[in-house]
Parts: sequence; structure tokens; C-alpha cells
Amino acid sequence: MQILGIIPARGGSKGIPRKNLADVCGRPLIAYSIDTGLDLLDSGTLSRCIVSTDDAEIAMVARNMRADVPFMRPADAATDTAKAIAYVMHALEVLEKTDGSYDAVMLLQPTSPLRNSRAIKEATERFASQSFHSLISCYREDYITELVMYDDLGDGTLRPRSPLHNKGLRRQEQQAALIRNGALYITRVPYLRATGQLVCDRPMFMQMSKVDSIDVDTPDDLKLLRAVLESCK
Repeated sequence: MQILGIIPARGGSKGIPRKNLADVCGRPLIAYSIDTGLDLLDSGTLSRCIVSTDDAEIAMVARNMRADVPFMRPADAATDTAKAIAYVMHALEVLEKTDGSYDAVMLLQPTSPLRNSRAIKEATERFASQSFHSLISCYREDYITELVMYDDLGDGTLRPRSPLHNKGLRRQEQQAALIRNGALYITRVPYLRATGQLVCDRPMFMQMSKVDSIDVDTPDDLKLLRAVLESCK
């Protein structure tokens, strides 16, 4: 398969200002996803891997790390409300004029840096050998189900999402769930064009550990990521 890897890195993050350049154990956060992209290029898993950004500093840092930054993302695909499909379709529109057609797109979001390149290669091979429209990465959650989920009603009380929330079911009786962690998306281009969606109704999956599924959206997430990486030194 001809697969285009995209590392999306807009400049205007809110929860953590300049998040993609945040220091993580001496390196910018985006560096970890660039490393993964380069590994996947070297293994032949990806045909090309680019950084899509609207930010000149991010582009410069990425290029200094040997990343491919072939264009600047347009402003309307880099707002707080813009969906991922906007920058994906922009990348395809620009690159297919010179590269030819791609069969699929792989997203490597910088906010999920703890990936295993070999596992991604194996997952991509499984995906290429079958006819499903998309593949996502997940981790297994044995306890966090609707039985312990509530909605905040705004008056100091909660509304349970499950009528069984207070029935005292044992953990062994609860059904485990696979939680999408945002580390990996692979989607076939014809499905993207036809639906405007990254994830189909019955996606394949690659399972990751809960520790490796850290998704950096808040300062606490950043602290946790740093702690995990420091513990591995």
C-alpha cells in the first residue's frame, strides 16, 4: 500500500500553550512522533511522512529533526474548531499532484508519543491484507465502564449513565472496554473521500498498554509523560 503519514502540529493549542514544542525530557514533544515517522519510513511501512503545521517555529524545529514539511497548513484547517479531516484532505490535495495517489493515510498525533514502531508496522501489514476501511489504536480498560460514569447536572449532583451503577456488581462481572487512545489512525483514502470520516463503524485495532496510551492535553498529562519517560532511563 502507498500510505501517507501525517504528523499534525498546529501552533494554537489552548490547554498547554505551544504544546507541540513543550519540553519533554530535553526534547520537544513533537520529536517523539517524528522519530516514529522516520522509523516507519525506514521500514517501508510509510511511503512518505510529513508534518502538517500552520506555525513557522514548529516547521523550523521539525525540519531540523529531518522531518518533511512540504507546505504550511492553511489557517482555516488550523482553528480550534477545524476537524482532522480538513488537514488530511488538504495534504492529499497538495501531495497527490506530485506524488500520485495514496491508498491510505496514517495519523501520528504528537500528543500520543509513546508508540512502538514495530507494533505499528505489524498492525499496518494486517490492515493492508484485509478490506476494512480503518484501523485505530486502543487500550484495554477493565473497570472504567458506564457503571462508574456520571453526568454533572450543574447543581452539585450527578446523573448516573447506567441504571446498574449502584447494584454492587463485582469487577469480574463487568465487561471490559477498549478505549481509543488517539496514538494511531489508518484510513483508506476512498473511504475518507466518500465519508469525510477517519474511523469507520467497524474498525480494526492495535492494542497498546494503558501506560503507553498517555494523551497529552493538560499540564497534568505532560507531568505524567515526563515521569514515565524519566522512569525508563
